[in-house]
Amino acid sequence: MGRIFSCEGITKNFDDVPVVENISLEIPEGGFISLLGPSGIGKTTLFNVLAGVEKPDAGKVFLNNEDITGISGKVSYMLQKDLLLEYRTVIDNVILPLLIRGEKKTPAREFAAGFFPMFGLAGYEKKYPNELSGGMRQRAALLRTCLTTYKENQTNPIILLDEPFSALDAITRRKMQLWYAEIAEKMTISTFFITHDVEEALALSDTIYIMNGKLGAIAPGVIAHKIDVQPPRPRDADFAVSREFVEQKRFILETIGV
Repeated sequence: MGRIFSCEGITKNFDDVPVVENISLEIPEGGFISLLGPSGIGKTTLFNVLAGVEKPDAGKVFLNNEDITGISGKVSYMLQKDLLLEYRTVIDNVILPLLIRGEKKTPAREFAAGFFPMFGLAGYEKKYPNELSGGMRQRAALLRTCLTTYKENQTNPIILLDEPFSALDAITRRKMQLWYAEIAEKMTISTFFITHDVEEALALSDTIYIMNGKLGAIAPGVIAHKIDVQPPRPRDADFAVSREFVEQKRFILETIGV
C-alpha cells in the first residue's frame, strides 16, 4: 500500500509552549493507524492540525503528496460526540457536508440514501436522532463524516476519528469496531484513530503510534514508539486470545507505563 496521507515535523505551541513537537507519521491507502497515549498529551491537538482546523508552528501535512497544511475540508474529522442536530432528520443530518459544499438538498438526499443500507440505517432516513440507539447515532455520525470528503466517483477518503466509540457500552462498542472495520474496507477508507483502549487499537490497527508513554505525560507530546501490529490484517477471530495479541498488549502497557 502506498502512502496517501502524512505529516512531517509537526510542532504546535500554545502561549509559546510546545504542546506537540516534531511529529511525523504516515497512513497508507486503506490503512488503519491508531494513536495511544495519556490524556492531555496532545493527541487531539495533533488531530486539529492534521484536519486543518489549526495551523502548526512548524511542519507540513500532505495528502497524495499535496501540501494541505492549514487547509480544512481535505480530510474528514469526527470527534467523540456524535454532534447530531436533534431538530433535523437523520438523512438531513447526514447530508450537511454535501449542503456545505453547495449541493442541492434533493440530489444530496438521493446520494446519501444510497449509503443507508451499508451503514445499517435503512428505514431510518426520516427518524430523528432521539429515536436512535447510541450505536445507530454513531453510524449516522460516521456516515456524515465519510460524506465530508467522499464524492461520487471519488473514493479513498481519509478519516480522523477521536475516540468515536468510547461512550458506548462494551458489547455495542465491539460490534461497532467490527462493523467499522468492514465499512472501511468496502469504502477503502484510510483511518487515523485516537483511542485509550489498547485492545481496541490492536484489534483494528495496522500500526500503533504511542505518544510519550514512559517519557512522561509532560508537554510537548512526541511519538515515543511505532508498533506494526502482527499478524497483518485481516486477522481471524482467535487473534484476541492469541499469544501474539497478549505479548503486544503487554509491551504496549509497559511502554505507556500502566
